[in-house]
Amino acid sequence: MKKLFLALLFISLLLCGCGKKEQPKPQDDLSKIIERGKIIVGVRDDTMPFGYRDKNGNLTGFDIELSKIIAKNILGDENKVNFVPVTASNRISKLLSGEVDILVATMTITEQREQILNFSIPYYIAGQTILTKSSSKATGLMDFENKKLIVVFGSTSERNLRTNVPNVEVLGFKTYKEAYNALKAGKADGIVADDTILLSYALSDKSVKLLPKRFSQEPYAVAFRKEAESSELINRVDYIIDSLQSSGQINKLLEKWGIQ
Repeated sequence: MKKLFLALLFISLLLCGCGKKEQPKPQDDLSKIIERGKIIVGVRDDTMPFGYRDKNGNLTGFDIELSKIIAKNILGDENKVNFVPVTASNRISKLLSGEVDILVATMTITEQREQILNFSIPYYIAGQTILTKSSSKATGLMDFENKKLIVVFGSTSERNLRTNVPNVEVLGFKTYKEAYNALKAGKADGIVADDTILLSYALSDKSVKLLPKRFSQEPYAVAFRKEAESSELINRVDYIIDSLQSSGQINKLLEKWGIQ
């Protein structure tokens, strides 16, 4: 009986072991992209010269070109990329929801964002400044005490602004185009944003100007979901950006798009 009991116990344990199947490991993001044959990139379409639409409505700019270089390195063809336009206020949600694989969208690395996102090494360092009317006598941020300044929702501008000028009235808009139109309509005294984004307005409209002082450093980087499945993709993009910097190609791209 003892032998029979032990035999039955062994068979029972064996059957229990067979019934347990190991959960398959989630496929990493890089493998998913390669299997799909396309990389889906969230980009801006209102931030000349990084991401904007040309006269024919096609997406163009520095970030668009960088995205194509990433696609070519990973998939062997710069055209194997799908672009999804994003705004400063919705780009993180589009990334976290899986609608896009990565963000190449004038995305600044901040401690707050690093709580929920991963970033590549920086590919450009911008600085924030103010776009104001050409007739303005302001020379720096402190000249806007008790005045109205515009920010775009989802950018780092509001945090920097309130840190430096607590007594300023802040107006928020969804896009830079809306912010620019509000400034032109006299609803505020200036727009606070990255110099590279505001430059296009100053170059094309003599009624506005950029103040010369920069009051922050804004390291732009590619953004990823903060998960283990992103690690291989992050390593690959870091390698691409590092190679572009080492070869001087990043500087050539910046020069091509008129970015200083």
